[in-house]
Amino acid sequence: MRNYFSLLAILIFVATASAQVRLPRLISNGMILQRNVPVTLWGWAAPSEAIRITMEPESWNIQADDQGYWSLQMPAHTAGGPHTIELTASNQIRLKDIYFGEVWLCSGQSNMELMMDRVKDTYPQIIASANNPYIRQFTVPDEYDFKTERNDYSSGSWVPVTPESIFSFSAVAYFFASDLYQKYQVPIGLINAALGGSPVQSWMSEEALRSFPEDYEEGLKYRDDQLITRTESMNRNNSNNWFKELNRSDAGLREHWYDPKISDASWSSMRLPDYWIHADSTVHTGTVWFRKHFDIPEALTEQGARLFLGRIVDADSVYLNGQFIGSTGYQYPPRKYAIPAGLLRQEDNVISVRVISQSGNGGFVPDKPYAIYFSQDTIDLKGEWKYRVGTQIDPIKPTIFIRWKPMGLFNAMIAPMLHYTIKGAIWFQGESNTGDPSRYQALLTTMIRDWRTRFNQENLPFIIIQLANFMEHYDYPTESNWAQLREAQRATAMLPNTGLAVTIDLGEWNDIHPLNKKDVGRRTALQAFRVAYGEDLVASGPSALYAIRKGKKIQIEFSDTGTGMIAKNGSPLLGFTLSGMDNHWYRAIAKIKGKKVVVKCPEVQKPDKVRYAWANNPEGANLYNREGLPASPFELSAN
Repeated sequence: MRNYFSLLAILIFVATASAQVRLPRLISNGMILQRNVPVTLWGWAAPSEAIRITMEPESWNIQADDQGYWSLQMPAHTAGGPHTIELTASNQIRLKDIYFGEVWLCSGQSNMELMMDRVKDTYPQIIASANNPYIRQFTVPDEYDFKTERNDYSSGSWVPVTPESIFSFSAVAYFFASDLYQKYQVPIGLINAALGGSPVQSWMSEEALRSFPEDYEEGLKYRDDQLITRTESMNRNNSNNWFKELNRSDAGLREHWYDPKISDASWSSMRLPDYWIHADSTVHTGTVWFRKHFDIPEALTEQGARLFLGRIVDADSVYLNGQFIGSTGYQYPPRKYAIPAGLLRQEDNVISVRVISQSGNGGFVPDKPYAIYFSQDTIDLKGEWKYRVGTQIDPIKPTIFIRWKPMGLFNAMIAPMLHYTIKGAIWFQGESNTGDPSRYQALLTTMIRDWRTRFNQENLPFIIIQLANFMEHYDYPTESNWAQLREAQRATAMLPNTGLAVTIDLGEWNDIHPLNKKDVGRRTALQAFRVAYGEDLVASGPSALYAIRKGKKIQIEFSDTGTGMIAKNGSPLLGFTLSGMDNHWYRAIAKIKGKKVVVKCPEVQKPDKVRYAWANNPEGANLYNREGLPASPFELSAN
């Protein structure tokens, strides 16, 4: 009998504990709530439990439903704070430091995810002075779910901008928020839900994906836990086995080629930065060791410094005078390593770099900084380096990234915030869909409409950040998946309450993650001012409306011309191409005529279509308005 009552007491305690009011992680200390519109608070309690919610001087009495779910729609409040919200039921919760302001969802892939830490050397003064308690970020954990739409996050909190926290803020989102704050002087809340490498399909709900059967079926496959387990095990085994063989067969590891006492007199030479296939076409995947000898002035030998090694494909381990100073495991981050004071000597310093190439085309990316930086001096490291192959093995087997599969990110990263009222969304994504750009407009359009439905905000402002210029520039017309996807983004931006931030002049030909995130944020904010806040201002560069055939010429009509269109830098207007019915493209001569551009080409007597800035990297395309904003790339058929 005693055991029976003990068990009963335990059950009563568990039932009582589970009856306590619980809140989703978004509803927490320091949150920013959307101003000027009703907002929803929600959570869980015991079935039918009575709850009192107070935000002085207001209070509300509500009751959980028979499943324990409850919600309260608070009336609209103007910007400001701090407020305290108290919830009282079988327990009490007190939320502090609550403000009303502007809330923006910031989503997409790596260029949205990229943090201020990555651009700290580009914006040192901004980093040093970052301290704004009214700009706050909630970082959504990177998780996926193919079975159900989650109702909460596993972690996350609202974090204000401080000198310590600024490094973890999305760079684009931070600069976007800074411009909004500067203009409106109200608190800005950023919900950062982005994941590198993710295609648009992963951010779409199950319902939205039903229109795309192939993607829908692909997402459904991963409701099989055993498939996920097998796939993860395969990925892990492939990686472990590949690196095991790599390290086992690497003569450089066995013979300690990082040791400065090792002679490299018989090694081959290569001018860096470059890819090693240009020096030796027989070298593909495996490891190549590089060494550089250099002297420094005696006065620098006791100083600490920073070693910049640009970007390296794919991974590297770096030694200086035999001491390991750092490594990077994949190709995208800039290589920046600290050199401790006293490690350098006046004569014959030796840098040793072990470079791993997993899929080919390994080496040092050109047009990046390769140097040692002291406080008042610089040692240039470009030029001749010694190199020797450590091992060559077959390429690593491709990884299947489960987290990028359709609907997984929507269910885990978007669904839990659907009750949270937001002002709008900014979207920086598309690189991972350039393999099949023809479907992107339909996919993104469907996603935007679905998000608006799911957030219960029919006119939810949505700002698309167009793909930046990337890869090598060609002087002749080419087909381009990147241009085709930019055109899909331009077409999607014609949806109501949708904007397009053009960034074709803000990229870097050799880096898919360009560092100029401040101007990206500024142009995104300009679109938000127009789309979300109704400001009457010039928010974009010239936008092509339609094209008309005029004999041997095509005339293009533009909007958003501001105070006039110009060829930037005063040079001839560049970037236009024409084709006839044969679809052969030729460079064209273009001239600005008021709000029109007239295009002609001697090789095309009966022009049918016109393109502008149609390339992976449309370097030289120079149609702007006088406000300094570039025209979007486009393709138009002439009427």
